[in-house]
Amino acid sequence: MNDRIELAWDHPSPHTLNAVVQPEDIDGLNHTNNTVYVKWCEQVAWSHSVSLGLDLAVYRDLDRAMAITRSEFDYLQASREGDDIVAATWIVSWDGKLSMRRHFQVVRPTDGVTLLRAAMQFVCIELSTGKPRRLPPEFVACYGQAVLDAE
Repeated sequence: MNDRIELAWDHPSPHTLNAVVQPEDIDGLNHTNNTVYVKWCEQVAWSHSVSLGLDLAVYRDLDRAMAITRSEFDYLQASREGDDIVAATWIVSWDGKLSMRRHFQVVRPTDGVTLLRAAMQFVCIELSTGKPRRLPPEFVACYGQAVLDAE
């Protein structure tokens, strides 16, 4: 018998990262602190970038980075110490010139419950100045392949 629950992702083919809620993740309300979900989103986004060939060394060599300009978080259910979670991300849109948008979903695989949905807007910046700059060709090639098909 297969006890595995099929996870209901918001979009196809997510990039995922597994984690377990640690004792230090728990707050005074005895559930996972909101900041931990933010950390998971940042970690899965970075893991996705690295998997596409854009790690910190490439960012530094190109003097470019994708910086968050806006975040939205919908906390739907609580998680508790010891819970397994799966954080997922997708690049859902971009203009191919300066910015992109990611969606996130955090699911507890034991029961398939979505704990969080989030979205982040990113803009390409020049690391040396912090100013917005056009996406370099390397970003277009790597991130471009991961953008969900336009509807």
